[in-house]
Amino acid sequence: MTITLDQARTIIQTARAKGRDMALKPLSVVVLDAGGHVLAFEREDGASPGRFGIAQGKAYGAVMLGMAGTAQMARAEQQAFFMAAVNGVYGGQVVPVPGGVLVRDAAGQVIGAVGVTGDTSDNDAEAARVGIEAAGLTAEI
Repeated sequence: MTITLDQARTIIQTARAKGRDMALKPLSVVVLDAGGHVLAFEREDGASPGRFGIAQGKAYGAVMLGMAGTAQMARAEQQAFFMAAVNGVYGGQVVPVPGGVLVRDAAGQVIGAVGVTGDTSDNDAEAARVGIEAAGLTAEI
């Protein structure tokens, strides 16, 4: 199974709506497939232009490591050298913080990741979770 474009659009629209419901700062949301390729991205009005790189880095680290952002951050705190080496392997593209959320299908297979940035990392992760679940998929924060 893969994330369809319609599911990616649902994830983004719902994550953005959740951000508005929570009165978050302007969000940027990216959806990646299982190979780390961008399926869809939106940056809300008022979000800084550099937010694509942060959203993509959160999602890319999750999908490439098979480890959600929360687990990546814990690993970075416990084994900073390991995460620094991983980031070197991936050309500095990994942002190991919450807001990079794995997407799993009904069988539990990783089929992609979502990266949200703009507010606190925990709020970003919550917006991503709601979007993923609205698309009928399972989120791993």
